[in-house]
Formats: sequence, structure tokens, C-alpha cells
Amino acid sequence: MKVVKVDGKDNRHKVLIYALSTCAWCKMAKNFLKDNNIDYEYVDIDQCSKEDREKIKKDIQSRGGDLSYPTLIVDDKTLITGFVKNKIKDALEI
Repeated sequence: MKVVKVDGKDNRHKVLIYALSTCAWCKMAKNFLKDNNIDYEYVDIDQCSKEDREKIKKDIQSRGGDLSYPTLIVDDKTLITGFVKNKIKDALEI
């Protein structure tokens, strides 16, 4: 699975985004993090192997999430489905 790291000045939280490369909401979420200098990682699941997509699906569902994108996981405990700016801001304390 190809995990892409995006460096940012704010690395107080571990942020992972499961995204689709063609999804406008996913791009907005990535841009929001980048614009706020948040250090994060992302996986474009549509560019993963079938096996990796299954692992991602199980990971999201085991955390109680829906299979909708973007899915953000903050500090391995907070799951945010969709580009919900207020929830992201709260989770990242910005």
C-alpha cells in the first residue's frame, strides 16, 4: 500500500486520510490540511491493490466508520467521515 507523507509544521497529531484520487471532497480535505500546515499521510485507495483495499475497508469498519471518502483517522482513535471542517478542526485543535 502506497502511503504518501505530506510534511507540515503542525505535527501534534497523527493524521491519516483514506481518499480517492478523483474525489473533489478528498482533494479539499488534503488542501485544508496543507493550508493549515498539518503533517499528514494519505492513501488513495483507488490506486491500491485489491488486497490493500480489503485491509483498508476492514480498518475503517473496525473503527465504526462508513465506507465513504475522505475518511480521516486522527491519533489512531478519532474517525471522521467526509470533509467536515468543524470536526477536523476540533480533532486537530486548530
